[in-house]
Amino acid sequence: MSPASSRKGATGETPPRSRRRRTDVQTTEANGRASARRELVENEIYEHAARLFGERGFAGTNLQDIADAVGLTRPALYYYVKSKDELLAKLVTEITEAPAAQLREINARTDLDATGKLRMIAQALVTRQASHPARFRVIIRSEAELPEELSRAHESGKRAVLREVTKVVDEGIRSGQFRPVDPRTAALGVIGMFNWVAWWFRADGRETIDSVADQLAAMAVAAVAQQGHRVPEEAGPAAAIALIRQDLDFLERVIGS
Repeated sequence: MSPASSRKGATGETPPRSRRRRTDVQTTEANGRASARRELVENEIYEHAARLFGERGFAGTNLQDIADAVGLTRPALYYYVKSKDELLAKLVTEITEAPAAQLREINARTDLDATGKLRMIAQALVTRQASHPARFRVIIRSEAELPEELSRAHESGKRAVLREVTKVVDEGIRSGQFRPVDPRTAALGVIGMFNWVAWWFRADGRETIDSVADQLAAMAVAAVAQQGHRVPEEAGPAAAIALIRQDLDFLERVIGS
């Protein structure tokens, strides 16, 4: 059959081009609706799975529990997800791997100084914790139950987050914007402050996610900022040393008076 004859309808005539275009548009729209419905159902499955993992633990939850919560039969659930590990892997990616990638992007920006980077990092992490606190709690409570491969991915993600926060604190110390604290200890302290949001934040409370993120970002910066907001005119160790010399000169005057 020739290409021309394959485009002919039952009457043997070639369908008008406009009719073919309408058919193509209708097919595209139908595919779009099917894709949107699948995404909606998958998100619902994910939400119920996270809740059940949080309530019963990963080991105490099975696929039938998740199917019942969503209102699907177990065979229908298999159309969307094949195993609990698949759901847990998605949680690990969202909670530990995705934040690390976001923080790397922030640290790579050249239009922000260390203070701006730390503030943006804080806002990003707090927003994640406050937006989906149950998901974060699930991972923390299920750490001992994670399959080996997911456990390695989870630990790698946590180390990456710590590395990026430590990096920006160290940058701030070197530029003189932050006090000469231990960068890793300071990073662990601010990360711990952000992580607690998953336990106490309530979406129906008086504070919004944005207001909480802004407040904790300001607190994180204040925790490491130089006393009196003293910032050297130039970046680098030499500028920071110049500030220290100013303090020594002041101390000598006090002692000598």
